[in-house]
Amino acid sequence: MSAQSILAARNLRKSYPASASAFGEAGRRGIAVDGVSFDLARGETLGIVGESGCGKTTLARMLLRLIEPDSGEIEFRGDDFLAARGEKLRAMRRGIQMVFQDPAGSLNPRMRVGAIVGEPLAIHEPKLSRSEQRARVIETLAAVGMDAATLSRYPHEFSGGQRQRIGIARALILRPEIVVGDEPVSALDVSIGAQILELLSRLQRDFSLTYILISHSLPVVAQLATSVAVMRAGRFVELGAADEVLTAPRDAYAQSLLAAVPSFPA
Repeated sequence: MSAQSILAARNLRKSYPASASAFGEAGRRGIAVDGVSFDLARGETLGIVGESGCGKTTLARMLLRLIEPDSGEIEFRGDDFLAARGEKLRAMRRGIQMVFQDPAGSLNPRMRVGAIVGEPLAIHEPKLSRSEQRARVIETLAAVGMDAATLSRYPHEFSGGQRQRIGIARALILRPEIVVGDEPVSALDVSIGAQILELLSRLQRDFSLTYILISHSLPVVAQLATSVAVMRAGRFVELGAADEVLTAPRDAYAQSLLAAVPSFPA
């Protein structure tokens, strides 16, 4: 792990039991992530791009320890993330939060927005008073462009873009250092998605955030990423500075992704 690196992955692997068919081999395993390594510098944005099923989300879930890798290493702030247990694990986990793909599915429809955004505080900072929690929730909602009237309403009362703002507020409430966005705009209209990307860019500056942005779309990644990894069949087939990967990729698959992006006359 380099001196500037906040997160490092080394040779991460994850497999799952493959469904057996009449002609399949029993006990066979499918490889979801196959030997992925990278270093993420503080304040940078790593864009991970690839088609559906290439292992992007599995990788993200391992980086948050929502699932455990079969093998490999993850270092967060220089500490062994995979070895952390108990209070140390709780403290490390609050430093990496996630914004999910589907803003409707990731918000509990039976909870009011104030409770949804404040729930991480109840878990990680239980000593905060009710008024302190409320003040933090209002402050964080304001940062994503939502006012205090939001607190008492339910997710179904908001548009998709507004729900994603609520999801972003929930991710920010613990003041994490890293935010992982798993296809954060793919469920939104293009114009609303552009607004969310602009919001993420501003929040990165305001909160000194480091991002991992997962997408199947090169244009989405191009708006925020400082470095880009192209993922195919569980592997990074290309990894480098965004301007290099997005303009002159060396790998044939990365070249085909770039060629598939429509270009419009000026």
